[in-house]
Amino acid sequence: ESGRPSLSLPAQGRARQTMLTKFETKSNRVKGVAFHCSRPWVLASLHNGVVQLWDYRMGTLIDRFDEHEGPVRGVHFHTVQPLFVTGGDDYKIKVWNYKLRRCLFTLLGHLDYIRTVQFHHDLPWIVSASDDQTIRIWNWQSRSCVSVLTGHNHYVMCAQFHPKEDLVLSASLDQTVRVWDTNGLRKKLSPGSAGGGASGGGSGSPGGGDVSASSALQAAGKLGAKLPQVEDLFGGNDATVKYVLEGHDRGVNWAAFHPTLPLIVSGADDRQVKLWRMNETKAWEVDTLRGHINNVSCAVFHPKQELIVSNSEDKSIRVWDMSKRQGMQTFRREHDRFWILAVHPTQNLLGAGHDAGLIVFKLERERPPYVPLGSSLLFLRDRTVRAYEYGSGKDQSLLTIRRSSGGSVGGHSGSAVVRSMHYNEAESMLLVCTDAEGGTYELYHMPREAARGGGGGAAEAGDCKRGLGSSGVFVARQRFAVLDKNRHILVKNFQNEVTKKCPPPHPTTDMLFPAATGTLLLRADDRITLFDVQQRKAIGELTAPAVKYVVWSADMSNVALLSKHAVVLATKKLQHLATLHETIRLKSGVWDGNNTFLYSTLNHLKYALTNGDGGIIRTLEVPLYLTKVSNGKLFCLDREAKVRVLQVDMSELAFKLALHNQQFDQVLRTIRRAKLRGHAIIAYLQKKGFPQVALHFVTDEQVRFNLAVECGQIELALEAANKLDSKENWTRLGAEALRQGNHQVVEMCYQKTKDFERLSFLYLITGNMDKLAKMLKIAEMRGDALSRFHNALYLGNARERVAVLAEAGQVGLAHVLAKTHGLDDLAAELETALGEEGTAQLPKPPCDKPSLLVPPVPILRDANWPQLTVSKDFWENVSANDQASSGGAGITMGMDDAVDDLGGGGEGGWGGDELDLDLDGGAGGLGGGLDDALGDAGGLGGAGEEEGGGWGGDDLDLDLPDMPVPAAGAGAAGYFAAPTSGLSAADHWARDSPLAADHFAAGSFDTGMAMLQRQLGLINLAPLKPYALALAGGAHSIAQGPVSTPALRVALAREGMAPRGGGSLPALSLSLPGLVERLRLGYTATTGGKFSEAVVHFRYVLQAVALTVVDSKKGVAELKELQQISREYSTALRLELARKESSEPKRQAELAAYFTHCQLQPAHAMLSLRSAMTVAYKMRNFNAAASFARRLLDLHPKPEIATQARKVLQLCEQNPGDAVPLEYDDRNPFVICNASFTPIYKGSKMERCSYCGAAFKPDHKGKLCNVCDMGEVGGEATGLVCYLNQLTDVDM
Repeated sequence: ESGRPSLSLPAQGRARQTMLTKFETKSNRVKGVAFHCSRPWVLASLHNGVVQLWDYRMGTLIDRFDEHEGPVRGVHFHTVQPLFVTGGDDYKIKVWNYKLRRCLFTLLGHLDYIRTVQFHHDLPWIVSASDDQTIRIWNWQSRSCVSVLTGHNHYVMCAQFHPKEDLVLSASLDQTVRVWDTNGLRKKLSPGSAGGGASGGGSGSPGGGDVSASSALQAAGKLGAKLPQVEDLFGGNDATVKYVLEGHDRGVNWAAFHPTLPLIVSGADDRQVKLWRMNETKAWEVDTLRGHINNVSCAVFHPKQELIVSNSEDKSIRVWDMSKRQGMQTFRREHDRFWILAVHPTQNLLGAGHDAGLIVFKLERERPPYVPLGSSLLFLRDRTVRAYEYGSGKDQSLLTIRRSSGGSVGGHSGSAVVRSMHYNEAESMLLVCTDAEGGTYELYHMPREAARGGGGGAAEAGDCKRGLGSSGVFVARQRFAVLDKNRHILVKNFQNEVTKKCPPPHPTTDMLFPAATGTLLLRADDRITLFDVQQRKAIGELTAPAVKYVVWSADMSNVALLSKHAVVLATKKLQHLATLHETIRLKSGVWDGNNTFLYSTLNHLKYALTNGDGGIIRTLEVPLYLTKVSNGKLFCLDREAKVRVLQVDMSELAFKLALHNQQFDQVLRTIRRAKLRGHAIIAYLQKKGFPQVALHFVTDEQVRFNLAVECGQIELALEAANKLDSKENWTRLGAEALRQGNHQVVEMCYQKTKDFERLSFLYLITGNMDKLAKMLKIAEMRGDALSRFHNALYLGNARERVAVLAEAGQVGLAHVLAKTHGLDDLAAELETALGEEGTAQLPKPPCDKPSLLVPPVPILRDANWPQLTVSKDFWENVSANDQASSGGAGITMGMDDAVDDLGGGGEGGWGGDELDLDLDGGAGGLGGGLDDALGDAGGLGGAGEEEGGGWGGDDLDLDLPDMPVPAAGAGAAGYFAAPTSGLSAADHWARDSPLAADHFAAGSFDTGMAMLQRQLGLINLAPLKPYALALAGGAHSIAQGPVSTPALRVALAREGMAPRGGGSLPALSLSLPGLVERLRLGYTATTGGKFSEAVVHFRYVLQAVALTVVDSKKGVAELKELQQISREYSTALRLELARKESSEPKRQAELAAYFTHCQLQPAHAMLSLRSAMTVAYKMRNFNAAASFARRLLDLHPKPEIATQARKVLQLCEQNPGDAVPLEYDDRNPFVICNASFTPIYKGSKMERCSYCGAAFKPDHKGKLCNVCDMGEVGGEATGLVCYLNQLTDVDM
């Protein structure tokens, strides 16, 4: 809620307001600003002629419009239509449609610059003010000028309609403010009159309107017609001056109406802001506000409070109290003059345009102070503590407190803003913290009957205990803790007496948050510490972005830490659970149970689970502050401190939570009731390892097939494959069925795909020689000699192989094969065919006693491969029940439940054709005939029929006593319960280590990248890909197993380091000695003048530091030193390379001079100084050359170099001066901007890379650092973490 505080000087007088910057742009000078009345949009018209449309909530540029020639000074949104109007220095008024993204038409008539334009709130009018000393009113539907208001005798700087009455206000450099009455114009242009144009603002005919003044004159001159009357042409009696306000000593730049009161504010070049009042007969000056020291550019009324806001060319924005007529706050910019102010019509937002862009801000927080209390809610509104009962919806006032703590929620100017509110139910004490005097607290006692919600209205607050402190919370039943201005924790009793004083564990602690009894949560930079007040020590710590709010679950077991753009979930001991990042500001949050956290952003209601999952529940029209969620109802407060109740659909949240807790019955109910659908849910289930769940709501057959294959459910996959009937799906199903040993399904798949080679091999390994013989005949019919030879080989049919070779022309091979296998008759036939000459050349058989190689006979020929008999899981039983309820044919589900064999399903799973029986003339198989033989009851399920009773009927019933039945175990009659797999070593690494390198080594790249983005502020992770892959590959080894078994992937642990809870951490391929060696290579290349090669070495070190782990604090310091050295050398060598590429002597000399100011080793520093001295001397810049020579001599170079430096110094001192002035001052310390290669002198603004710390000028903020190629210029980062205990060691 607080946003980014802008740059401001200390306030004058008592400070209450604080500018909270919500959005800021960098652009050309902004001359016009306009807010959309309902959407989070703002228009900015620039001095270069561009109009920008921004979404200030998301901080994105939506569109830009560029048709004006010259500056655009006026811009305004229509209240209803998708239109906006602009006016510029090209004398043109343009009306745009932002949906069509183009200009609709242009209004011409003004003869000089146009200062402001505005739509009428009701009528189809536009008012414009111009330097031609006129004000014009246009009908934008008829596209014509309907009135010209004349009377000013200098530039008219602004003009605007009254928000309710028929008035127009104008300000001019003739030192007057005028109020014009347009009631006559409204009557004249009402529907049916000759003026034309509808009086409504929403629609109407675009034609039939008056012609503009210039077009009328032109037409009259051409046709010789009579000119219109002067009073009609220049306004006449349509709009008359009602008041002329005189009082400014110089030209008036701006005037504005109050939205509800008969007040006017004006600002002028006399540096004064004047307040005027008017009635039906006159207007007069009320007061003058002095304080600006240059021309006042603009002055407006605050939309919701009794304030005036003005800005000026003195580079300041000032806030004035209307009632006290005095300044309250001043906000300044160092270099930018302010030109324009705009107020949002419905929200507490203001926009200001200045020389370098636009800022959207508000003056105070709008978050209502509140305290959830289980069944009720305490909140503050209009200086009154109120209670809302969730059950009955009753809202009543309890206690009226003093004005200084009333908060600005109720709109009382002059009140301090309430930062937080805490309630002690046991003692009925209320602690209110405000920002008065830099931070104060007030302790109130609430009457018991009021706290219980008793009637009688609000009680008046009695004597309260008050004191100074930046924050305060209750720490025990009769104690509260305060953080004083010295950042010490003071524990006080309810008499406001200090009972204990203790320093926080971190000196930068700036905020207290509530925790369990006797403990506090302390915020220090980007750390949250759990502090035990009694023991005076930290008992837990967690790294989190600057925390603004803390929300505890109902039983205090979990806590949510809310920062500006992140939610961190942790346990009560600050053990990290999950972190979720947002792109827009977070507002509030509330726990629903202990595993679900709901939070609101500016425009969304979202949820987060403790396992890290999250999602969007619904969109919010306005920001809301959550207080309680119960049974699908969400209770919250809006910015007016009014309770709202929203109905929310929690189906997706409940589904994910039940799946996380493995409450599968709840998952099934949610699926059936909520009808969850979509690829996002399917992807989520696949990611979490529950693809079988998605089978219950997927209707697309292809998706269903993919999920069934992933789950290993062959029957469902076979059903889907039959419907899809595509080769790709049959191939995938065959591979999965082969993996499970279901060779009947494999056979079907190979038949569908006509994969004869695989089908033959399948018959071979299953021992199905009959079908293998059929495959031989099929190969012969297809004319496939190779397939025929293979099938003959599988069958051991040597005669067929001889025939194949002979037919293929390989008679010699056929003869050898026949001789080898003793087929003398075939050998004789082949010898006859070859003749004597050919027979003589035939080789002899390879052995005297050949034997036929016959494949071994398989143990199992017909049935599928055996599998363990295991009990079905929840989802398989659900699938079976669904299939039974859908009327599946075959043996009933009772039979399936009795067998429970996961390997038995599928076509022919129990023997195929061998089980086909023709009983009583039935159809055979497992259907009709067998059912008829067993009886209508399904064979095993019958209880004795009337016709026979041969199975015993009631005689089979046993009267057994009640006794516990043992659970199914590993016994012969029980089932084997498959053990659940545990976490792998890589999973332990990713769970236990706070180091990004360990996460990459574990293969958890997403969490590793998230850590680097948070710790180092990286925006380009591509350079780290080779390092990450090297870490992942180097943390594992491959161990070869026995023959025909797969290799084992073995995790490699590093020595000497282990997480606190035990276990191991991965071996890493990056090490500190390796980086030092790479640094030496960079030094060597630099010494040899191989600068391009050296840059590669130093950049390698700079990037590898991010993923290098050390085992001591000393190692951390060495690693940071490596980072600094690599950065300095990268900058220096890039300077030298740029110097060699430059063809301008002056630029070469400047870059050589900058090169000498990089922090290099002495040997390299001497080389840089010698180079710069030579360049400067040759340019006759003797002063610079002398400076380089002195610095070179200070490094004690070799004698020959020292002699040369002394000679240069002597010659330069004899001829002082510089022939070519350089942008270089060696007496003023500076660093080099790595983007522009220009100096940034001490005291100037600069930005640094979030990772390597390279310096840049402010213009490059938000860009990618070109030194490390990873960090963001001006980005935020928590800091490099490269040591396992770095986050817990206080002195680091």
